[in-house]
Amino acid sequence: MPKMRWLIIWMCFLANAISYIDRANLAIAAPSIRAELGIDAATMGWVLGAFFWTYAVMQLPAGWFIDKVGVRVSLAFAVTWWSLFTVATGAARGVSQFIGARLMLGVGEAASLPSFTKTAFNWFPRSERGFACAIFNSGSTAGSALSLPLVTALIAAAGWRGAFVVTGGLGVIWALAWWFIYRDPEQYRAIAPREVEALLAQRSMPAAVTEKISWLDLFRYRSIWGLMIGLFCLNFAIYFFITWFPSYLLQARGFSLASLGTWGALPAVMAVVGNWMGGYTSDRLLKLGWSHTKARKTCLVGGMAMASCIGLSAFVESTWMCLTLFTLAYASLSFTGANVWTVASEIAPTPGHVASIGGIQNFAGNLAGIMISTFTGVMLVITKGSFLIPLSVAGGLCLVGALSYLFLVGKVEPLPALRRGG
Repeated sequence: MPKMRWLIIWMCFLANAISYIDRANLAIAAPSIRAELGIDAATMGWVLGAFFWTYAVMQLPAGWFIDKVGVRVSLAFAVTWWSLFTVATGAARGVSQFIGARLMLGVGEAASLPSFTKTAFNWFPRSERGFACAIFNSGSTAGSALSLPLVTALIAAAGWRGAFVVTGGLGVIWALAWWFIYRDPEQYRAIAPREVEALLAQRSMPAAVTEKISWLDLFRYRSIWGLMIGLFCLNFAIYFFITWFPSYLLQARGFSLASLGTWGALPAVMAVVGNWMGGYTSDRLLKLGWSHTKARKTCLVGGMAMASCIGLSAFVESTWMCLTLFTLAYASLSFTGANVWTVASEIAPTPGHVASIGGIQNFAGNLAGIMISTFTGVMLVITKGSFLIPLSVAGGLCLVGALSYLFLVGKVEPLPALRRGG
């Protein structure tokens, strides 16, 4: 069982990396696309933000769907879907076609993180789930780091259209492998029954749910709203790296395309380390005797507070100090992110609510993706190319997120059934 569960969680890491390459490729290709098609900054902001509209909205049905059909079906279908529309982006000839392809990309990718969260829940006990979530979550930062050198090299070799074809093909290969490899642990005959029973016992929820908790009931919990606000604030900052960060380095800091693919990847590389440290730290605190609430929330609050340094990056004159602040911010956001998905699985009132809670909080989080991409584009037009306001807002929201995790999110334990009536 140990070998199999690590293979499965690293496959989730790889799928997450591919998903972020498929998100970031448009941002990296944006200067080439704008030059070829004559698209201004504000319009490009709408194109970059189109993905987040469907990605955010589809989180809600995706989480419910995953809890019903399981992660084998949901991930195989979702990765195939978004990969095909990544290829379609490379064939786009105008703004409307770009927006259409990106909207469909968001539909497919909506099932990714809730599915990864459910996979970690299925295969890992609570004492190891923080690091498991850190592994799959670090795929996002690994994908961001790889996307810069990979996509810039592909653009140089095959043009920006060819880059979309290649990155889309990676997802199709992964989906086929997942379909043939993945099963829930109780379906693997090679695993000893005793090991399966121990794992299933870890999945059981101690809360006595006397009444059925519906999907809509989840919105009645304060902790759910705390997670939603927290991830909104986190993603407002982190999606700057996915959308406008390459353009910022090229336009505001004078980076060349070559230096963008090397030094520009540094924040995402360190964010991978931040993910692993976030998961390891919270699990380690548990082993030292800390409660789940103190261990997870310490990492959530501390990471968000540290990430607020992104707001200082636009004020410093030194390019290298700016890059250092970006690197620290991205690593801190990722440190937090590893625990965001762990908490989603640990407060679920039943196993049938894990992906649903993941989808609900990711819906709120990705409303920020819509805002940061379009807001930044509009601010660039109004301020004639200044990134000062978007970065300052991102830093302030990191502090708001820290407060949300501290005060709104309650105990990190299965949510109790709510009283009805009266």
